[in-house]
Amino acid sequence: MRKVCLFFLLAMLCVPNAVFAASGGQNLGEILPLWSVIPFVGILLSIAIWPLINFHWWEHNLGKVSAAWALVFAIPFVVIYGEAGFHEILHIYLADYFPFIILLWGLYTAGGGIVVRGSLKGTPAVNTAILVIGTVLASWMGTTGASMVLIRPILRANADRKSKVHIVVFFIFLVSNIGGSLTPLGDPPLFLGFLHGVPFFWTMSLLPHMVVMCVILIALFYIIDTIMYKRERTDLPPEEGEKEPLGVDGLYNLIFLGGIMGAVLMSGVWNPHIEINVLGVHMALQNIVRDLGIILMGLLSLKATPWSLREANEFTWFAIKEVGYLFAGIFMTIVPALAILKAGENGALAFVIAATQGEASYFWITGTLSSFLDNAPTYLTFFTSALGKLGLDEATIAQALRMPAEQWSTLAADPEKLATFVRYLTAISVGAVFMGANTYIGNAPNFMVKSIAESQGVKMPSFFGYMVYSIVILVPLFVVITYIFF
Repeated sequence: MRKVCLFFLLAMLCVPNAVFAASGGQNLGEILPLWSVIPFVGILLSIAIWPLINFHWWEHNLGKVSAAWALVFAIPFVVIYGEAGFHEILHIYLADYFPFIILLWGLYTAGGGIVVRGSLKGTPAVNTAILVIGTVLASWMGTTGASMVLIRPILRANADRKSKVHIVVFFIFLVSNIGGSLTPLGDPPLFLGFLHGVPFFWTMSLLPHMVVMCVILIALFYIIDTIMYKRERTDLPPEEGEKEPLGVDGLYNLIFLGGIMGAVLMSGVWNPHIEINVLGVHMALQNIVRDLGIILMGLLSLKATPWSLREANEFTWFAIKEVGYLFAGIFMTIVPALAILKAGENGALAFVIAATQGEASYFWITGTLSSFLDNAPTYLTFFTSALGKLGLDEATIAQALRMPAEQWSTLAADPEKLATFVRYLTAISVGAVFMGANTYIGNAPNFMVKSIAESQGVKMPSFFGYMVYSIVILVPLFVVITYIFF
């Protein structure tokens, strides 16, 4: 983690910002050209291609590649746009990257202290049961929390299996993404909606969409896994010795996981209206308290959990380091893409904003962008865009979502606009959460699950290889979701 901190601090401070010309108060998203996203495309292509060319080299140099792309963007960006450019970079690290990596670290640390023991045999029935449990848990302990608790048990259960890639891929689909659809604790975009007035339990309205996706995916997984299992059954080693009864050690880590979720929820419901100014970036006190609380929970987990339990879990810091290195570069280079999107119809991606004219377009455009960009700001961009198109505000929506539709006439002259926005919000929410499964970088736990699987000998597909799975399996289901609901 020290290397990550050093490289993004270098990127931000490489030239004293006092010598730069000010941007004149311009909205950077309105003046940035589309080609300014080239470093972001470059780091994505590096993640996709370098492991195919020389995996060993990539494994030892991915942090340097991430730093290089970050600096390729940061230095000219700050030189050209001065204090405004410096502020954008500082803001995305303080407001987005640090909270992002702190939350992942906390969940990874606490989840890594829970050891599921026992002679679990990776049969189709057992694997399906684990996926169902993880899918249910994901909305309540977060997709990252559920993924970190269950990825190692399912890998151990299938240690003797030859065909394991499909198990991890479906795990990412269900546990690391779609399972987090029902509460703001499940996935960051939904939590961002909660912060902007969407009631906590409104997301339960996404249950029909989630059920359709999950039932089909789980049934498909069971069929595929059964075929694979039967093919290799004769090659599996015979069971030897006594069976170890099922059991869970380190359950007290659930307290720390609960503390982390509580800290996240607290930051959404407690607002003392106090901000701390850090070099021009205003940081809300509740967010600082949240991050400190998560760090405390992680440290308590490390203190309370014997390292022998983590060893039994084959726990290492590699996965979180890899995510830290790569996403430090991704968050840096994603600045122009997000700024242009936020500029809406005044930015270089105005044609994308203009194309969102109905539920289906909100679902597909939000989802497609969420597959490659941070799905939380993408969600917020289209949330705000939908409000603007319908002439509504957050306060009105917050009230409307808490009362029966029959009473909406007391809030707006045209209640149909409220109904339209709710349909748009549903499409935006489903797109942001579901399509995070399309790529390894679509949602944070995707890459972590991949890294843990590879550390335990599973030869995971490349960036594009994984996308073949998502295109073949998920995209047709998204078409079904569109036909049924949008």
